[in-house]
Amino acid sequence: MGRRSGKKSACVSCFSRRSRSAKRIEMLPIVASPTNPSPNASNPSKSHGSLAPAKAGKKKTGSRLWMRFDRTGNSEVMEWDKSAILKRVSIPARDLRILGPVFSQSSNILAREKAIIVNLEFIKAIVTADEVLLLDPLSHEVIPFVDQLKQQLSLKSPFRIHEPDHVEVRTKGLPSNEAAEGEDELPFEFQILEIALEAVCTYLDSNVADLERDAYPILDELAMNVSTKNLERVRSLKSNLTRLLARVQKVRDEIEHLLDDNEDMAHLYLTRKQIQFQQLEALMASGVSNSIAIAAPHMARLNSNPWSASIVTSIYSDDNDVEDLEMLLEAYFMQLDGTRNKILSVREYIDDTEDYVNIQLDNQRNELIQLQLILTIASFAIAINTLIVGIFAMNIPCHLYEVQKFFEPFVGGTSAGCFLIFMLMLGHARWKKLLGP
Repeated sequence: MGRRSGKKSACVSCFSRRSRSAKRIEMLPIVASPTNPSPNASNPSKSHGSLAPAKAGKKKTGSRLWMRFDRTGNSEVMEWDKSAILKRVSIPARDLRILGPVFSQSSNILAREKAIIVNLEFIKAIVTADEVLLLDPLSHEVIPFVDQLKQQLSLKSPFRIHEPDHVEVRTKGLPSNEAAEGEDELPFEFQILEIALEAVCTYLDSNVADLERDAYPILDELAMNVSTKNLERVRSLKSNLTRLLARVQKVRDEIEHLLDDNEDMAHLYLTRKQIQFQQLEALMASGVSNSIAIAAPHMARLNSNPWSASIVTSIYSDDNDVEDLEMLLEAYFMQLDGTRNKILSVREYIDDTEDYVNIQLDNQRNELIQLQLILTIASFAIAINTLIVGIFAMNIPCHLYEVQKFFEPFVGGTSAGCFLIFMLMLGHARWKKLLGP
């Protein structure tokens, strides 16, 4: 009986602990997360309101602040961890390191299957065909870019490639006037890339303008007065110029790398890839997937079917057409090249000022050497007179001591002889061009 009662009490205590833990779980507040969204997540107004209790709770380990923009310019600020970002944009985990603090000074535009990794100066974003995820949107350097995104995206209507009617028209091989108008507009990813490049180029141009405004007065003052203070200011100016030139050069080299490779530029066409994927899905749904599978080796078989041939041609013919992106990148490459030339002109002005200062210092050094040479010649001439005085100052018998009125002519003659020696040596130095004119 004692054993049975002990088991019964143990079961009762275990049941009471489970009931208390269940009550505590029911009393906990529900916090929205990317993997388990709350019922209000579908409503943007309610999702913004639910950020207050989420901030009040404990922050997730490794979560960072992101801002999401869609095609219409609507935005929302969320805290996502690494796994949530990887699941949302379908990129390798190593690509997130590019947006980390280790590669903060690098410039990269990387194309992936469904996203573009943009790391340009202060802009760190992941761009897809439908949205853009911006990292650290509350930074003072990123806030103007956020405002520009909201303004530019709100002015542009949504791109028409995702409308069901348009996909249907392209699938049937009958392009409409609306499709032709939609093709004139840049895809969404290129709109974001254009805004990012414009913001970066404007930021770098403003830094170069500030550098020019500070550089020329400092260099002119150094040319007029070579002092330790002015030299220290020029040294700080040169270090700032070197860092700014390196930043401009990194962005310029990244754009140049893309322009040199058409294949890399073709990978940046996310909207084109999405269109092709939608067309393939439509073809598979209509029962012509087998004809697409043999389209490459047996293209002649499709000539009998104009409908399928036009579809395959529309899918595979424009993969190497990168004219729009090439024109976009060339425009900003030229702008960055102009910014780089401005920095190089400032550096040339610094080099010219340093050469002028070095010439001034060399001239002063030459003047000091000439003065030293004159003093050396004068010291030699005076040394001869001192030698004569020293000889006569010795206590030796000499009949010249007994000659009357001999001191004045002797001193005057020796001094005149020393002066004559000084003038002869000075004239010889001038004849040899050891002294200035």
